Amino acid sequence: MAYIKEHQAGSEIYYPIPLHLQVCFKELGYNFGDLPNAERAVAETLAFPIYPELKEEQLHHVVRTMQAFYQG
Repeated sequence: MAYIKEHQAGSEIYYPIPLHLQVCFKELGYNFGDLPNAERAVAETLAFPIYPELKEEQLHHVVRTMQAFYQG
């Protein structure tokens, strides 16, 4: 996320806490470790800009930034 921010491509973490661990779902009785895939997903997932008004050059900038990060 720091790399993406440094290159002004934009990203966000929308769900830092998995649903089963959020206060509003406490009554379901889940604990940390009960749903490991959901817990891993919140630790590894970033949201990137994607919306109808996104200009093509902005889209290419986001994609190029992601490619550069993964190509090292």
